[in-house]
Amino acid sequence: MREDQAAPGSAGGTAGGAGVNSAGSGPTGGPIVTRERAPWHFELATASRMLTDQLGTLDLRGFGADELPLAIGAAGALLQYVRDTQRTALPHIRALHVEETGDALALDAATRRNLELDSSMSGNESATLLAVLDTTVTGMGARALRRWLGRPVSQRGLLRQRFHAVGALGAARAFAPLHAQLRAIGDLERILARIALRSTRPRDLVQLRNALAELPPLRATLSAVDSPLLRELHAQTADHAAELALLTAAIAAEPPVYLRDGDVIAAGYDAELDELRRISSHTDEFLLELEQRERARTGLTGLKLGFNRVQGFFIEIPRAQAERVPADYLRRQTVKSAERFITPELKGFEDKVLGARERALAREKELFEALLTRLIEALGALQGTAMALADVDALSALAERAATLGWNEPELVDEPCLRLVGARHPVVERFSDAPFVPNDLDLHARRRMLIITGPNMGGKSTYMRQTALIAVLAHIGSYVPAQSARIGPLDRIYTRIGAGDDLAGGRSTFMVEMSETANILHNASERSLVLMDEIGRGTSTFDGLSLAWAVARHLATEVRAFTLFATHYFELTALGAELEACANVHLDATEHGDSLVFLHAVREGPANRSYGLAVAKLAGVPASVIARARDYLAELEATRDGGALHPPQGNAHGQGELALFAAPIGAPPATPPAPSELELKLAQIEPDALTPRQALALMYELKGRKQT
Repeated sequence: MREDQAAPGSAGGTAGGAGVNSAGSGPTGGPIVTRERAPWHFELATASRMLTDQLGTLDLRGFGADELPLAIGAAGALLQYVRDTQRTALPHIRALHVEETGDALALDAATRRNLELDSSMSGNESATLLAVLDTTVTGMGARALRRWLGRPVSQRGLLRQRFHAVGALGAARAFAPLHAQLRAIGDLERILARIALRSTRPRDLVQLRNALAELPPLRATLSAVDSPLLRELHAQTADHAAELALLTAAIAAEPPVYLRDGDVIAAGYDAELDELRRISSHTDEFLLELEQRERARTGLTGLKLGFNRVQGFFIEIPRAQAERVPADYLRRQTVKSAERFITPELKGFEDKVLGARERALAREKELFEALLTRLIEALGALQGTAMALADVDALSALAERAATLGWNEPELVDEPCLRLVGARHPVVERFSDAPFVPNDLDLHARRRMLIITGPNMGGKSTYMRQTALIAVLAHIGSYVPAQSARIGPLDRIYTRIGAGDDLAGGRSTFMVEMSETANILHNASERSLVLMDEIGRGTSTFDGLSLAWAVARHLATEVRAFTLFATHYFELTALGAELEACANVHLDATEHGDSLVFLHAVREGPANRSYGLAVAKLAGVPASVIARARDYLAELEATRDGGALHPPQGNAHGQGELALFAAPIGAPPATPPAPSELELKLAQIEPDALTPRQALALMYELKGRKQT
């Protein structure tokens, strides 16, 4: 949340006693509770009073939150938590911001994890979409970009404004000077938060002064770019000349790190402080003059003046001359080879000097606090400037990425479609040594599902993920890695990719897979984008194939979501011929001698081979194991339904497969064989009508028939 926002209004309620820190996930996928809050903190009356006191309003209607009791409870509890931890006033929290669910492209936790938006499952944090995008130069810009990526918006008007701003910045190459100016400004949001909490240090105010000095040229650069959104951001900023003049006059050019070290307030800002400093600064001159006078008066050539923090000022005499000191010398300390004395005159000067130093530090602290108070009075306008500059930094980063990486503006349309030409995966392309092979995608009202087949490592997951990442980029206002992109309305993105268990939560890999699948089937709509990869592989062949077939058919016919369904079950390609909404595509590969070459190109139609053994060979599986596998594969392909060996039966796409669904789906069952004599005899028996003796005799009779 931004510094002027207490909590998102759409967060919903939090049960009494819930924790306020929800970073990460617990064993069951829920939030990790790090600190319990009292249940009454979440009560509507308590939370409303807390928020209205903070915002200085009679009620919360002006923020559109009066109809959101659960969100008010969560926001009030969060505000109470911040007050308890900071133990100070919070003037920088000045408003509530309500975020509606329908305003965003919904991404659940599994989707965020599988798409690696801002964290990598491999632990390589440079291999994330955020790492590719983030060329911001300020902390506040980086946070703004992370917020955009974490909550892609669906308001078409705002997205088109961002597209226009990114294009205008790129066309004018204005992102380069803006980045240089923003780098000089630094993390203005963080500095203002410290000022509000009165925890700022002197050098923070120097950075604020430098930032304010950079605002006029930055605003001039911004005003020269023709973009409605940038003009709006320009209007939200100001020069803040009064605050700049105040900081220039009040803060020294190079103050120390801590206020307690003194010399933070500039000379000439306060007459009282200047006088106290003058007294302190003339100490060396006075001591030198006093030392010369005392040597002349006493005739002690070894006499010298000194100072330490424990004893203060003193006159030091060598021990051999200590008996010749005047009567007005008062012994203060004995050291190894000398005696230390003080005189009434030196004592009076010490009181004056040390008192002046203490009073000067106290006066500096008083002036520093007064300066913070004046800055807090202007905090609202300063925060408005900081938030606008954060958005400018994020937009400049998107413009730089588009220009550097050759990305193009997507087209947002009202018709249901997802058409990509020459689409690329932004992260894989960055780390690939070989040229990335772009691919097309075409989904529309009558073509809603692609059944994707092809070899492992052929690029199925890359093809699916790049589609989702392009949709996410378009919904944060970024250009996309494609020659062209035409994107219709989307409400959610779901992914079921990869394998992982939750042993602490008592869920196996297959259970996790089915839970995520169930979530998709219950919540996806015809405006959703669904990525499904290898459904059913965690159980037996027949169970897995049956589940995959039923899930794919349900998504295509009942949900009608835009779906990319990758599978190694070739039987599912029959859906492409059976259902109008389905189509088959495959990732191409070819064998060259003993080698397998992945072409990474998407072709229409199903794959003709799986290449599983070839991939296993590439992975380094021993040659003897591969040879045995080939022999067993040949035997399996020649076997049908567990009977005697028969010649391999080819399927519709030319590959011998176990005929799990040999008969067409929905065809009448085959005629069962005639019952045997033993089965007819058993059918005539009424067990309840038999006596024990008759039952025993019948068992002997049946056993005798079986032996014959």
